[in-house]
Order: sequence, then structure tokens, then C-alpha cells
Amino acid sequence: MTMSIRKSVFALIVCLSVANTAIAQDIASLELQPGSAGSTAIAAPEAQPASVSGTVVDVNDDIVPGATVVLEGAVPEDRRTAVANDNAFYQFNELKPGSMYHVTISANGFVNWRSSAIIPNPGQFIFMTGSKLGIAGGTTSVTVYSSPEQIAVEQVKLEEQQRVFGIIPNFYVVYNPNPAPLTTKLKFSLALKASTDPVTFMGIAILAASNQASSRLDYVQGAKGYGQRLGAGYADAFTDIMLGGAILPSLLHQDPRYYYRGTGTKRSRALHALSSPFVCKGDNGRWQPNYSSVGGDLASGAISNLYYPETNRGSELLFKNALITSSGRMVNSLIQEFILRRFTPNAANQN
Repeated sequence: MTMSIRKSVFALIVCLSVANTAIAQDIASLELQPGSAGSTAIAAPEAQPASVSGTVVDVNDDIVPGATVVLEGAVPEDRRTAVANDNAFYQFNELKPGSMYHVTISANGFVNWRSSAIIPNPGQFIFMTGSKLGIAGGTTSVTVYSSPEQIAVEQVKLEEQQRVFGIIPNFYVVYNPNPAPLTTKLKFSLALKASTDPVTFMGIAILAASNQASSRLDYVQGAKGYGQRLGAGYADAFTDIMLGGAILPSLLHQDPRYYYRGTGTKRSRALHALSSPFVCKGDNGRWQPNYSSVGGDLASGAISNLYYPETNRGSELLFKNALITSSGRMVNSLIQEFILRRFTPNAANQN
């Protein structure tokens, strides 16, 4: 088993009936070309909302929790207020692209600070920098800033809340086209969270039952055989996620996540999804061959030879499974690109 199949199978279990209808609709719309008989007008996709956030600290880099942050738009209805949390972090979501906003920060003992005009682009995730909140009666100030490491931490926190139908983990998808690079610690943290999530265990248990019913893998039947398939399934998932999602990406400086595109023609989005098993973004932000995922699949398959039945071992089966895995990953990426976003209510709209 490979990481991508394991990551997708749980979503597929719940979404299969919806996915078939949605995919058919997407394919039908692809086949209708402008000017051809029976073609229909396709409305342009709605612009994704933007977000603005930041962290409030003083001149000594001490955080200032409890500061009041006010977001003001062009109309009174756009006015919103937030209080910086215990980590002095604040965030406003659902900003209208192209609209003008201002941020005002205030706290007891400080002079109010007001930002210049902010006009977000579709899907943009803005971190406030360069602001200064002077201390009343003095010359010291508070600065709102975020380092790349802090940005990555906050973005991963948002990704860890992504669940299809609010239940099935969907952590390895980036809805931000230009996220901060993951640190090694974050790569291992994300892999560990995905591999130990209760829904992951449930998905593996269902998969083990399916394998037992179809006599996949030459284990015995009965409770013993089910336990063997369950243990092998979890070992497959854990080694694949850790190798392809943490160890190799850390060594090779690659991002193990799928980059949701969401814009452009359906053809370009489909090509993007189909190429994702073989192309990934590096920590330097450049596209490159996806050695981490392919290498993780092969390494995990090789390790499975230690506990699979003898009749299910060997290099021939290893490469056959790798081919099946690549095909499954392409299908999973298509489902991510065209279906699962709409069923992931708390997916991060960020940039």
C-alpha cells in the first residue's frame, strides 16, 4: 500500500457516490467546446475570498495578547473586530477581493495604529508587517510581524482542520498556491497526525475487511487472518506516510502535499492533477521531479516484503503495485482538484 492510496481511500469510501456524479458532470462540461453544437455557457468561477492576519509584539519582541484589532471596509457592513489571542495572533477571513480595507490596532497604554489601504487579490492570505503601535506618552512601539516559520506553522494548523464532510482527514492538500515552506519538524508532525488519526484507523479496518472478503493477500481467513491484514495495512500506511511524507521530503527538501489549483480551464487543472504523482514543489518553491513520493512508495513496498506472505513478495509484485499506486494517485488528485474542495468546509483559502 502506498501513502496516496491510503490518504485517498478514506475520502473515497464516503465520497464515492457523490464523486461519480460530480466527475461525470465535470467530464461532460469538458466535452462541450464554445461554438460547438449543444455547447452551454460556463460561468466564471467565483473569486476566492482573502484573509488577513498577524501577530502583535512590542519593541522587545514580547507578545501583546488582548490587543483589539478592527477591520474596516468600504461599507459599514464590512467592519469586524477581533481580539488577539493568548499568542497575540489575530485573523480575519472572507475578505472580498478587490475591496479596500484598513486595519486598526489598539491596546491599553498604546497609541492606536492604522494601516494603509489593503486591497486583497482573490484567495490572498495577507500577513501584516511593518506596523508600529507607539506606547502612549513614550517613543517605544509594537510591531506586527510574521516570520516564514511562523507563517508555515499557522498554515499547517489550518490544514490540520481540513476534513471532508468535517470528518475525513484531508491534511495533505494545499489551497494556497504559494505557502511558506514546511520545516522538517512540521513535515514529521503532519505525517504523524495523519497516520494516527482515528479516522485513519477506521479506514484501514474497513480496507482490511474488504481485503479479507476478496482474499487479497494470502493470509488465512477468520479472526487471525483479519488481524494479519489489519496489521499489514497499518504497517503499509505508516511506513508510506512517514517515508514519503516526512523522511524523504526532509532529506530532499520537497513538499509532500498536493497543490490545489482551482483556477484555469478544466483541461489545465486535469493535467495539473494527473502530473502531481510525478512532479512536486521543492522547499525553494520550484517544481521538480517527485522523488519523495515515488521513492516512499517503493521503499514502503520493499519493507512490506518483511511481513507479507511469501506468495505476495518479490520485485515483480513490488513494481506492479507501484504502477497501480501511481494510477490510484492520479485518480485521487483528480478527485481532490474537482470534488473534495467543495466538501471540505474549513479548507484554508490562503495565499
